[in-house]
Amino acid sequence: MTQSDRQLSVPAADAQATRTFVALEASVLVVVAAAPATIRLAVACLAGGGHLLIEDHPGLGKTTLAKALAAALGLEFHRLQCTADLLPADVVGATVLGPDGTVPMFRPGPVFTNILMADELNRASPRAQSALLEAMEEHQVSVDGTTHELPIPFFVLATQNPYDATGTSPLPHGQRDRFLVRLTLGYPDRQQMDAMLAGPDPAVSVRQLRPSVTSEEFRTLMEAVDDVQVAPVLRAYVLDIVESTRRHPQIGVGASPRAALALIRVSSALAVAAGRGFATPDDVQMAAVPTLAHRLLLRPGVEVAGNEGEALVAEITASIPVPLHDG
Repeated sequence: MTQSDRQLSVPAADAQATRTFVALEASVLVVVAAAPATIRLAVACLAGGGHLLIEDHPGLGKTTLAKALAAALGLEFHRLQCTADLLPADVVGATVLGPDGTVPMFRPGPVFTNILMADELNRASPRAQSALLEAMEEHQVSVDGTTHELPIPFFVLATQNPYDATGTSPLPHGQRDRFLVRLTLGYPDRQQMDAMLAGPDPAVSVRQLRPSVTSEEFRTLMEAVDDVQVAPVLRAYVLDIVESTRRHPQIGVGASPRAALALIRVSSALAVAAGRGFATPDDVQMAAVPTLAHRLLLRPGVEVAGNEGEALVAEITASIPVPLHDG
C-alpha cells in the first residue's frame, strides 16, 4: 500500500461530531479558568457517556465547571447539595401518599434528570452515596420493589474536596470505579487569574451561559465516539498498561476490565475531538491518568500526599513501549 493509499484509507471522524465537541469546549472555557486539556477531558467524559468526578481545593472552580458543562449541553439539570443528613430518599425519591391521602404514589428524586450535579459528594453519608450506585451503573433506580428508568442521557457530575476530611465519608472503591474520569483543576496561571480579576464573576457568567449544541448534535457526538476504530495493536497497548498496574509492587488492586474499557472509551472521544475516526497512542496517554488513577488501591503506606495514584499511572504509561504502526 502506498502512502497516499494509506492516507485515503484512514477514517476521519464525523465532521459535525468534531464541531460539536469543539463548541462545547469553547463554551466551557469562556467561564472556567482551567487548562484546555482539562476541559477537553471533561467534555470527552460526557461524550463517552460517562460520569465525571472533579476533585480539588475549594475555590478553584469545581462547581463552575460542572454548571458550565450542564449549561453548554442544554440538558435538564438538577443540583444535589450533599450533606451529612442527606437520606437515600432525598436522592432517588420515595413512595408517598397522593393528594387524597390514601393512594400511594412515587415522588421522583433529583436523579430523574439528564445531568445531576452532586456537590461535595464526600460530605454525604455512605447510605446516601450508595443510593447513586444503581443510578450511575444501570441508569435506573429501585424504590419499594419497583424499578424506575432514568432519562437518557444521564450523567453525574460530582465534586469533592479530598483535602479536608473533617466530617466527610470518602467514596468507597466501588463507587469511585463508577466514574469514567476524575479530574483536578489546579490553580489558574497568572494570565488566567488576571483575566478573571478584570472580568465578570465566573459564578455570574456561568448562570448566563446558553446551550452551544442541540440534543441531536450531542447524540451524534456520542454515536461518533461509538464508531471510532481501535486497532488491535492499540488494544494491546491498553492491555499492557492495565496489566502493569496489577503487577506494580506499590499497587494492591490494579485496573479492572471496566477500567480498560473506560480507557478505550475516553481515548475514542479524544480521537473525535481531534477530527479522527481512529484512536492513537497519544489519545491513550492523555486519557490514562484521569481514567485509571482513581480506580487503583495502593498498598498501605504508599499514599501520603494524595496524588501517588496519578504518579504511578504516569510512570507505568511512560514505561510501556509505544506502538509505532497499526500493523
